[in-house]
Amino acid sequence: MTWNSCSAVAVVVVAFAVPGFTVDTQAQSRPAPAPPAAQMPTNTSAASPAYGLPSLDENTRRGLALQVALDRAGFSPGEIDGAPGANTDRAMAAFKAARGTEELGESYRNPVTTYTISEQDAAGPFAGNIPDDMVEKSKLSSLSYSSLLELLGERFHASPKLLQRLNPTATFAPGEEIVVPNVEPFVPPAPKAETPNANATEKPADAVKASAGNSTSAGPDRAVTVIVTDRTKTLQVQDADGKVVFHAPVTVGSENDPLPLGEWKINGVGRSPAFNYNPDLFWDADPTHAKAKIAPGPNNPVGVVWIDLSKEHYGIHGTPEPSRVGHTESHGCIRLTNWDAMRVAALVKAGTKVILQ
Repeated sequence: MTWNSCSAVAVVVVAFAVPGFTVDTQAQSRPAPAPPAAQMPTNTSAASPAYGLPSLDENTRRGLALQVALDRAGFSPGEIDGAPGANTDRAMAAFKAARGTEELGESYRNPVTTYTISEQDAAGPFAGNIPDDMVEKSKLSSLSYSSLLELLGERFHASPKLLQRLNPTATFAPGEEIVVPNVEPFVPPAPKAETPNANATEKPADAVKASAGNSTSAGPDRAVTVIVTDRTKTLQVQDADGKVVFHAPVTVGSENDPLPLGEWKINGVGRSPAFNYNPDLFWDADPTHAKAKIAPGPNNPVGVVWIDLSKEHYGIHGTPEPSRVGHTESHGCIRLTNWDAMRVAALVKAGTKVILQ
C-alpha cells in the first residue's frame, strides 16, 4: 500500500503519512441541503425514564433522547449535544427510508445512564492545550486527549458541554458518578510500536512516507458496500441485499478539492496512525516549516483510524473535532467522528467497494 496526503486542520494544510493512507484539510463551510426536521419524542418522560435531568429543559431532554436512540439504532447523529440539527435530521430521514417508519421503539428507553469515573480515566495522560502549528504539534510525544472532559465526551459520543449540563455540580474527579448518554462506550485503539519495514521505499514528491500503526486488511466475512453522498454529507454501509447497516454524517470535499466521484475499493485499515507533515506538498503551507512527524492519538489530524482507498491520496478517517463533522469541508477525504470511523472500520476489509457520489 502507499500512503498519501490530504489534511484535517483549519488554516494549516498538512500531509499525512501512512503506507497507503491520505489526509485532508478544513475549508470554508458550505451548507448542505436540509432534510425535513426529525420528529422528537412527544412524551417528555421518554427523554429520561431513569433520571429527572432537572438541569435540562424539555426540548433538550427530548433532543437528547432522539439522538441517543438514533445512535443506538446505527444511524449516527454525530456528536450528541441535545440540540438536533441537520445531522440528526439526516439520520432520521435515513432511518425512515431504511425501516419504513420513524418509530425507534426500544431505542428510546433509558437514553441516559450513570458512569463512575475511574482512576485510570483521570490518570490520562492528557496533552493539555494542543497547538495549531504543525511543527509545534510534532513536539508532543502523544496526541492524546487534551482533558478528562474531552475523553469522557468521546467515550459517550457527546459534546463536553452536554456532559457539563447533565452534571452541573460535578467536578469530574475519580470515583465520581456522572450521568452520560446511554450509548456503546468508545475507547480509542492504543498506539502500536512502529516496526521497520524491509520493503519501504522512498515515495515520489507528491507522496509521503509514514507509519500506519496497527494496519490490517482483516475485516468482516459478510460483503458490504460503503456509499458516501456529497449532497447530503452522509456515509452509509449497506449489506449485499442493500440493507443499511450503518449511517453517519461526514465531512467531504470542497469546491477546490471535490470528492472524487466514482467507484473505488478499500486497500486496508490503519488504526492509531501517525501523521507526517510535509509542507512542500501544499501551496499554502508556512514556508518556514520543515517536515515533522505527529504522534498518534485521538487528537492526531486524522483521528484514530485511516481507511485507505484505491483512489490515490484519499481515505476515510477520524477527526479531533467531532463537532465540525457534517458542517465543514475537507480537501477531498471523508471525515467522521472518531467513534463512527471506528464503527465503519469494523465493518469493512480490503476489497470492500466504496461508491463516492
